[in-house]
Amino acid sequence: ALHLTPPWGLVLVAAILALGVKFLLDLFFHTELGTAMRATGDNPEMVRAFGVNPETMVILGLALSNGLVALAGALVAQYSGFADVGMGVGTIVAGLASVIVGEMLFRPRTVIWATAAALIGSCLYRGAILVALRYGGALGFTASDLKLLTALVVLGALMAPAIRARLKGEEA
Repeated sequence: ALHLTPPWGLVLVAAILALGVKFLLDLFFHTELGTAMRATGDNPEMVRAFGVNPETMVILGLALSNGLVALAGALVAQYSGFADVGMGVGTIVAGLASVIVGEMLFRPRTVIWATAAALIGSCLYRGAILVALRYGGALGFTASDLKLLTALVVLGALMAPAIRARLKGEEA
């Protein structure tokens, strides 16, 4: 049996669940229906030309995303022991920032790498917040500086491709 201290048990369970959901999403997005849904996001007119109703794909995408949000909410409520209507305030910003960080740092070209980049971006983003909360006081940060730090993390991720291209240009 694994004897993990309390925070590491939660981390292990969360990692297993996240990788499981990633695997299922990767499988789904490689089906005909999943490919049609991805194509709808890129070019709805082309999807319509192939005989797929883009409105149906949008509704299916919203249903899938809302199901994942419901799963996340259920897990948070299970862990917290309660649920409150204000628990998710700011979560959309953190989610978008995580995806932006992953996409800008890794530039994935396939669905499998795109979902991996989103997961890694989430870990990096939350890690930056953890470092700021844990060690920010020693660096002179206040609680209100957390928003500034998160904005700087996202800005850094957005600038990473341009910096990388500039460095490659100087090396050549």
